[in-house]
Amino acid sequence: MNGIVNDKSKSIFEWLNWLSIKWNSYEAFLDFEDGSNPKEVAEKFVDLNRIEFLHLFESLDKDDLDVLDQMQKLTESESHVFKMIRDQIDYLNKVKYVDFNKREY
Repeated sequence: MNGIVNDKSKSIFEWLNWLSIKWNSYEAFLDFEDGSNPKEVAEKFVDLNRIEFLHLFESLDKDDLDVLDQMQKLTESESHVFKMIRDQIDYLNKVKYVDFNKREY
């Protein structure tokens, strides 16, 4: 990656670190409460940070694609973990407990 921001070169890992910090400070849940879907939230986030993203897009090269592919796979895996947790909670909420000590004869 050959990008220059503020006269300073950034590696893809520095960009990903920047993205993580910015994303974690972004109040996406407010957008969800207003009825935005995940794609709209992402587009708004990119638009709000468009100057940095323009620098990122200008500095990407083919070597960065492997790192980005790995990061996308990691993000997809995290999404599956959340789905598994949600499915487990749904399952536990559907289970009926029977107290066999209180049965009538």
